[in-house]
Amino acid sequence: MIKSLSILTLICLLIGANTQAQTTDSDEERYNSVTTYGVTTNTNSGILGGFVFRHSKALPSLFNGKRQFRYLSVEIVNVKHPKEVQTQTQYTGARFIYGKQNNFFVIRPQYGREVALFTRTADEGIAISGILAAGPSLGIIKPYYIQYQVRPGQIQNVPYDPNMHQNLGEIVGAGGFFQGFEKSNFTVGLNVKAAVAFELSAFRNNMTGLEIGFLAEAYPKEVVIMSLASNRSLFTSGYITLFFGNKR
Repeated sequence: MIKSLSILTLICLLIGANTQAQTTDSDEERYNSVTTYGVTTNTNSGILGGFVFRHSKALPSLFNGKRQFRYLSVEIVNVKHPKEVQTQTQYTGARFIYGKQNNFFVIRPQYGREVALFTRTADEGIAISGILAAGPSLGIIKPYYIQYQVRPGQIQNVPYDPNMHQNLGEIVGAGGFFQGFEKSNFTVGLNVKAAVAFELSAFRNNMTGLEIGFLAEAYPKEVVIMSLASNRSLFTSGYITLFFGNKR
């Protein structure tokens, strides 16, 4: 996926460079703020990794002759372990992740700068900007629940315990998604990301685009997601965010 991200970024940069060459200061699109919402996927998640809110506001000063913006965003994402594999139960065919001890959700408020690398006309073209942002990572470590057969005919939803639930035949499925939030533990780390955003919309006030980049975040101690594999305190990922919104 990281290789695909790099290729896509290079292609869009070449398109944007060609668009910029055809754009003059007289027909360049001008706006002061952008507010967008989106969905994101990354190399540490499934197809749907989480949800993102983004806001950019123009600053009066230029950066190397280009417009710059104050960049704010909030991400809510699900971080998975690379060793997570869906397993089917022997009798019902229900799916669960054997060895998974915790779900890991992260809220990432971010602050940074966005610089307009290539602009578009008011009616056509692709706008490209570079983004550098950082902020705290608020981690929620929620126990992973399974449906466990205590005895024939009696099934309980319990947090997975690697010391007690070693018999695959007694696990009949995964518990509910919302179970165990009240038993969650919390951790706080730091994150930083570098990205390129592409505005693809064809309407002046509405916008659709992609943010493609790389993110790293670190926590003070190891975050236990899987009990049967090594866990980490440092996470890196490539990501793609599809966003929609408006500009003024």
